[in-house]
Amino acid sequence: MQNIEDFSEIQNISDKEGMSLFYLSRPACGVCTALKPKVSGMLKEFPEVPSYYVNLDNIPEAAGQLSIFTIPAILVYAGGKEVVREARYISIENLADKIRRPYGFIFDEN
Repeated sequence: MQNIEDFSEIQNISDKEGMSLFYLSRPACGVCTALKPKVSGMLKEFPEVPSYYVNLDNIPEAAGQLSIFTIPAILVYAGGKEVVREARYISIENLADKIRRPYGFIFDEN
């Protein structure tokens, strides 16, 4: 996951990338720290989706602008629109299922 340093980067990436995933958390969050490598591992199934880490301690306005009320939070954008939003209790299997459909529409090789 690439680190995001400024909220404007989130806006630019979500608007320009075909599909992108943002992982929002804080370093002091134990659940967030444990889940992050699992999300990274799951993303190997979706090689075309770039992933980004948003440290909410460094970019607190991201929480307000993106309506993040609990962490960890995962936002997936496709074609400039939010297509997946998961927070707090996140199942990696369910997350993969939710990403699979828009991923197929955008990157399907058939």
